[in-house]
Amino acid sequence: MAMLSQGVSRGAQNTALGASTLAFTVCFAVWTIFSIIGIKIKADLGLSDTQFGILVATPVLTGSLSRIFLGVWTDQYGGRVVYTVQMLVTALAAYLLTMVTTYEMFLVAALGVGLAGGSFAVGIAYVSKWYEKEKQGTALGIFGMGNVGAAVTNFGAPFLLIAVGGSWQGVAQIYSIVLAITAVLFFLFTKDDPATAARKQTGQKHASFMEQMEPLKNLQVWRFALYYFFVFGGFVALALWLPRYYVGAYGLELQTAGMLAAAYALPGSIFRALGGWLSDKYGARTVMYWTFIASVVCTFFMSYPATDYTVAGINGPISFNLTIPLELFVFLTVVLGFFMSLGKAAVYKHIPVYYPDHVGSVGGIVGLIGGLGGFFLPIVFGYMNDVIGVWTSCFMLLTIIIGIALTWMHFAILNLEKKRTPALRGPRNLPELEALHD
Repeated sequence: MAMLSQGVSRGAQNTALGASTLAFTVCFAVWTIFSIIGIKIKADLGLSDTQFGILVATPVLTGSLSRIFLGVWTDQYGGRVVYTVQMLVTALAAYLLTMVTTYEMFLVAALGVGLAGGSFAVGIAYVSKWYEKEKQGTALGIFGMGNVGAAVTNFGAPFLLIAVGGSWQGVAQIYSIVLAITAVLFFLFTKDDPATAARKQTGQKHASFMEQMEPLKNLQVWRFALYYFFVFGGFVALALWLPRYYVGAYGLELQTAGMLAAAYALPGSIFRALGGWLSDKYGARTVMYWTFIASVVCTFFMSYPATDYTVAGINGPISFNLTIPLELFVFLTVVLGFFMSLGKAAVYKHIPVYYPDHVGSVGGIVGLIGGLGGFFLPIVFGYMNDVIGVWTSCFMLLTIIIGIALTWMHFAILNLEKKRTPALRGPRNLPELEALHD
């Protein structure tokens, strides 16, 4: 078996990466469970679109806020232990969800289910410690493919709902059992990462919480976080919102809406590995440009509302309707998901390179801000539906956000390059990061 740096075998790397990716997939499926069962709960409780948006977004809030703490604990105690405990606690919360009956208690239970989203910060810190810098982008991209859990829920949960007789409680119970089993298997088949194992052997104490938080003083870390607000937060928001959108805007059945939403979530997940590889090869800055430009084009067309026109014709008024056909809309969501997937990998390309000892804290804060996008956006989508009354208003908002992010990134990079020597100009890996430790 080929041996790599620090005496780590290729097999050990593959085991850690495979187990972490599988665990993240299951966690992400649980994290987005309200995209399907939330529609049943909405009907049972007679919720408004705003209330529904809050319900599906509440797990995202916990998943986001918990990332910073889970990431730091992973750096301190190792991903094997933290990942296992996090999954077991989330499984218990998902099971308890089936015992509540009021909207307020659903929100409380949803906070517990949201811990599933914190698994990202744990996995990023755990996986990165198994790989050398030259391969971390690809490895973390593969791990990030666990986002496909959203597609698993959007595609599979509606059919599982039918299989259990239309009981959303049955779906939640099955999800909780699967997650608990995943936690046990993960603990049995993985080992401590090399850094944690070495620290235990030497008896070295881990860094304190405040020491782990030290890199967050760098403004560039927060700029990364703002990029991630769209590429990840927007992805989660649409994965949660699209089933409701298809049912309301196109009048589709829930099963069909779930499958079409999965068509968006699938490329938004599986191509993250490609995004990591492209970031290693061509540079993360280039990939971020691709992501923002393609995304703003897609959301601009998707934001056009169905409109009835009447024009003065030669022989009298001529009326016609302009609506984005369902087939074109689905195609645009697939393209959007693909480029968002590349962007997610590009954002995380540099964190383990520049912060090898603080991947948990830095990755946690970036993931936190991104996750907050997944929390706030569904609520805003629902509010805009209730106030504006236009289904495509959610894509109007996304177009504005992407346009601001693209413009801000471009001019920030140009401004920073002016301060560099000519040798540092050109298509480099996000040159603004070279000032992180200046």
